[in-house]
Amino acid sequence: MPLPFIRRNVASMVGYVPGEQPQDRRYIKLNTNENPYPPSPRVLDAVRAATTADLRLYPDPLADALRDRAATVYGLQRDNILVGNGSDELLGLIVRACVGPGDRVVFPYPTYSLYDTLVAVQEGDVVHVPYPADFCLPEELRKVRGRLTFVCHPNSPSGTPAPLEALRALAREAAGVLVVDEAYVDFAEYTALPLLHEFQNVIVLRTFSKSFSLAGMRVGLAFGAPEMIKELLKLKDSYNVSRLSIAAATAALEDYGWMQENVARIRRTRSDLIRGLQERAFAVLPSASNFVLARRPGESQESRYLQLKRRGILVRYFPVPELRDALRITVGTDEEIGALLRALEDIAPATP
Repeated sequence: MPLPFIRRNVASMVGYVPGEQPQDRRYIKLNTNENPYPPSPRVLDAVRAATTADLRLYPDPLADALRDRAATVYGLQRDNILVGNGSDELLGLIVRACVGPGDRVVFPYPTYSLYDTLVAVQEGDVVHVPYPADFCLPEELRKVRGRLTFVCHPNSPSGTPAPLEALRALAREAAGVLVVDEAYVDFAEYTALPLLHEFQNVIVLRTFSKSFSLAGMRVGLAFGAPEMIKELLKLKDSYNVSRLSIAAATAALEDYGWMQENVARIRRTRSDLIRGLQERAFAVLPSASNFVLARRPGESQESRYLQLKRRGILVRYFPVPELRDALRITVGTDEEIGALLRALEDIAPATP
């Protein structure tokens, strides 16, 4: 029975469901797109150097040390950058700043389902523009006039990139703000950051959770025009990112090459994973991320997901009509991917 003091739209909505983080046993975790390799040793040094003051005192509200390092790395200014408690917090700030009851928010579908949850909280109207079978960015996106347009580049769960020229056209024609969610972009070939030099209505999001191996630290970055960042600052929690997280993320950017080496390893393993899945009769889209979407068109993959779990291997299964024939598989180490492929040889043999 709904509680009478909870807003009706909150009581009726379905909350975002994150990937499993089970505690009952050790698993090969290929379900939440975590990096299988450790962060830079400089990150560990920065965390170990923490003092009593780093725990006793509040952090810098604006995380200026991190903003300055990010500005140098990405060729921007401090005022172009907002630091968040993961990019999920930044997504929430953007929706709160831009969306009220009845305001239209548009994005291609299927994609990161948190977008739906955040818009529902604000009582906005979601417009899903279906992806075609190859997950190319739909042309229809440019025809829908929304306060916000989200594009996940590369997209989750498909791993497919959005062409830069298509994003440029969206930014030019958008009635509101274009948000390019680049959580996985370090595994891709290009970024939408150049659009910030052309358009005032573009926000690009990054996270340290994937390529920098800092999912446990919860740090994200929003890049945008100074005027846009100033408005978002009004909504963020005063001390939203801890001192340890700021130190860790700053150190990670100072050792950018370490991240790039890990990304190169993951790309190589990604190629092996795609080839192995195709040999086992899965259709796999070209991926520009640290995961792949493996499909048996028209054939539910729930049973294979459960069989893998019983064998101690976690992958992501989405119980929605558009994805029931798919498994999203994180690129782990070569050893982890080898174990997955051997298991699939038993439970998903190639069809004759």
